[in-house]
Amino acid sequence: MAANQEIMDKDRLVTTTEQDMSDELNLKTRKYLRGDGANLETLRDKKLKGQLAVREKLYSQSAKAAAKAEKWLMPTDEGYLEPEGLEKTWMVKQESIIHEVDVISSRKPFDMILPELGPYNLQYASSGRYMLVGGRKGHLAMMDMMSMDLIKEFQVRETVRDVVFLHNEQFFAVAQKKYPYIYNRHGTEIHCLEEHGAPLKLQFLDKHFLLASVNKFAQLHYQDVSTGVIVANYRTGLGRTDVMRVNPYNAVIGLGHSGGKVTMWKPTSVKPLVTMLCHHGPVTAVAFHSGGQLMATAGMDRKIKLWDLRKFGVLNTYSGHAQTMDFSQKGLLAIGYGSRVQVWRDSGNQEYEKYMSHAMVKGYQIGKVSFRPYEDVLGIGHSMGISSILIPGSGEPNFDTWVANPYETTKQRREKEVHALLDKLQPETIMLEPSKIGTVRPPRRKERPTKKETEEEMETAVEAAKSITFKKKTKGRNKPSKRAAKKEEEVFKAKRPFLEQQMNNDRPLKKQRIAEAELPKALQRFSRKKVS
Repeated sequence: MAANQEIMDKDRLVTTTEQDMSDELNLKTRKYLRGDGANLETLRDKKLKGQLAVREKLYSQSAKAAAKAEKWLMPTDEGYLEPEGLEKTWMVKQESIIHEVDVISSRKPFDMILPELGPYNLQYASSGRYMLVGGRKGHLAMMDMMSMDLIKEFQVRETVRDVVFLHNEQFFAVAQKKYPYIYNRHGTEIHCLEEHGAPLKLQFLDKHFLLASVNKFAQLHYQDVSTGVIVANYRTGLGRTDVMRVNPYNAVIGLGHSGGKVTMWKPTSVKPLVTMLCHHGPVTAVAFHSGGQLMATAGMDRKIKLWDLRKFGVLNTYSGHAQTMDFSQKGLLAIGYGSRVQVWRDSGNQEYEKYMSHAMVKGYQIGKVSFRPYEDVLGIGHSMGISSILIPGSGEPNFDTWVANPYETTKQRREKEVHALLDKLQPETIMLEPSKIGTVRPPRRKERPTKKETEEEMETAVEAAKSITFKKKTKGRNKPSKRAAKKEEEVFKAKRPFLEQQMNNDRPLKKQRIAEAELPKALQRFSRKKVS
């Protein structure tokens, strides 16, 4: 009896577990369904009813497949702060979060005080494992954020304005006083890019291997780091700017200008693709969402605006000031100003609300905020060093080792570098809507066909006219001469539009000659001189 009871308990436990897994799978499936299904009982047309039934079955199968893929391939969900009752998430302090998280996560926040060589700029590698730090007074350092080890630290004895990783953590570019320099991870100088001039900001387009810089003369440079060729060099014509970000969706560079305008550039266009008047004062910060359809801007008019880049319209406007902004992988927006950092979260329908807030020591001036990829960490570069705080739910919890692997070996890194060079995209592929690549461009109305194409079309029309078979008529009206005359008439009708078009194209433009009246000698020097 005891054995039977134990077997029944096990069966009941297995049934309960299967039911829980089924409920979880149904909950995930709802996320991928395309709305409510069609009501097939009200349809009388059997053919339409059958077609819709097959389609609804395919939709449900695809939703279940997507839910299963999410369950097994993305096992970890992001975790946000959840308030209880009247509690507000932005009132939760870092100390409270550190006490509640695991031991490994509790080691991630830190404060590194370096008062003599700041203010500091920082950037994380695409895998989130390495951090590059640059002090204004020439201090450069690279750190391994997993083991918290210092890889290399050196002094360039020159002003450093910006730092950026290249295609991997082996190389990085530094915007120094006169020129940008490229170093390897051991601190050895590899290149001096004199063509760029005195840079203010740097950005790297990893899919195209392009290093973009804007200098103090408002010149935008693109250089291919795999070949060393200068791809483009343009004058923006809107004055000096140090606000520069790249859209990760389409690799378009966004520049913020002192006149309140934001311009978007690609290396194959002399003029900006888009010029937007975003603020009534200088633009202080620009950030792009990883999806590419959302842009955040801040200006001296104390306004923070969210823009929909599909229609280039304002979604929301908030009161506030920001010196630096950054979007996380999961869509959180970090805003740094003065000695305070705020993190906003989308509450639904692009309505951003305050999610977390952090105050630095009074007097610290924040220069750069940057989210660490695949981690719930926000890095802060300020006038007295660098800091790191925990932001629950900011990072993507499931990383793809084919895209970015924090644990990659030397062999994997080399193989990935070779694949990246083989898959390198050309500068011509940079456009506002990259999904148009591979589609057929619609013909323009103003395009005229060439003479050869016109002749081929006319010959085709003549052959079609000659092959027309006429109806046999009564005796006397079906003579060979009349049939030949009708065929000639059809051929002439087919040729006529092409001949008229050719006459219009060959017709010279008649210039109206206006006889100039003789002027007095005192006024002859003002008359238009004839070009010899």
